[in-house]
Amino acid sequence: MLKKRTTHLADASSSAGSESIEQADRRSFFKKTLAYSAGALAAANVLSPVKMRADDPAIMEEKPWGTTLGDPVTKNRYGIPSAYEHNVIRRNAQLLSSGNWQASIAMCPVQDMEGILTPNGLFFSRTHGGVAHIDPNEHRLMIHGLVDKTLVLTMDQLKRYPSVSRIHFIECPANGGPEWRGPQFNSIQFAKGMMSCAQWTGVYIKDIIKDLGLKPNARWMLAEGADNSHMGRTVPIDKVLDDAMIVWGQNGEALRPEQGYPIRLLVPGWEGNLCVKWLCRLEFASEPFYAKEETAKYTALKPSGKAIQHFYANEVNSVITSPCPEKPWTDLKKGDIVEIEGLAWSGMGTIEGVDISFDGGKNWVEASLKGLVLPKAWTRFSYMYKYEGKPLLLSSRARDDAGHIQPTVKHEREVMGVESVYHRNGIHTWQVTAKGEVNNVQILS
Repeated sequence: MLKKRTTHLADASSSAGSESIEQADRRSFFKKTLAYSAGALAAANVLSPVKMRADDPAIMEEKPWGTTLGDPVTKNRYGIPSAYEHNVIRRNAQLLSSGNWQASIAMCPVQDMEGILTPNGLFFSRTHGGVAHIDPNEHRLMIHGLVDKTLVLTMDQLKRYPSVSRIHFIECPANGGPEWRGPQFNSIQFAKGMMSCAQWTGVYIKDIIKDLGLKPNARWMLAEGADNSHMGRTVPIDKVLDDAMIVWGQNGEALRPEQGYPIRLLVPGWEGNLCVKWLCRLEFASEPFYAKEETAKYTALKPSGKAIQHFYANEVNSVITSPCPEKPWTDLKKGDIVEIEGLAWSGMGTIEGVDISFDGGKNWVEASLKGLVLPKAWTRFSYMYKYEGKPLLLSSRARDDAGHIQPTVKHEREVMGVESVYHRNGIHTWQVTAKGEVNNVQILS
């Protein structure tokens, strides 16, 4: 009886006393737990430098979010990120938009991406006349030219075709272009942020053509957008009949307006500018449609004086995303085990392997590929490294299953010179200082 009554009196004691008892119990529990686990943690590679603290306020003190009711799940009918992720956003540089904010570029924060899928709200975007807001009920897709039957489709009619979902990256051919002559941005987001990767849902154009009938002399397809710029791009028929798609879905939801809602063209692995947004017309012809602006804008002058008129596929490429200028190693201590991580991609096939160099390309070690490895998609690579607090020149070099290997900047310049800003895929290098700071540099050898 006395024992029960004492317990009852303790429960009825002041709030402060109750909290004191609870904190004492928590402190005792964690001290015992740490005593049991300290030996195991000390032997662990990654956690061995972690300092044990039984009185860490983050453990001992109850936090507000654990003592009050949270928001109802329907407070935001479309979910939003945590407020603590407010720095994970797209960014724009005036150098990349010439002051025209309608025809601007939203750079993907590749340093903050996890896995290979870019959230729709962070997907890089390029417009030539601002973002069009189109009523899907009023939108039509016309398909004509060298076909046996001309079609004008509503969105509902288009979606009656069998749909497919595929994971592919989209990359602007000018990704990294401002750095052709040398580093311009001490930032991976501005240096490499003109790319993203998503799961796309739509229909293969070849499946629509089965209903139309394609004339034998059809060699090219013109795709035109319904936005202010009415941007048009020409695609060879072989690519159209291979894997070109009309897509209306991105990462499980409808395209967003800046990604071409309600439909856009997807040309997997090829220049992002070919993936015409707000798609309204496809025309098939025997000769390419050469708009003066298109021809002048996407050619590349070589040192010989000759120009390459068409590139199309984005070459094999890679970049280390951690560490990078936005994610330095300044909080590491000598002996810490840290993961070097990055992205590799190729518009010509599937990534087969990635090598990492710590001395600017003199010596290489092979990284591990992690997660899904798919054709014409981002591929994650990883390497566990023991930090020694020494200066490094950290580089990555990718290769694909078509036999292409990422070139050095020197080799790239020997072939292409320094006049073109397109299709720059030379090996990218970060300088890691003895203090763990990371700077964008260029190694020519």
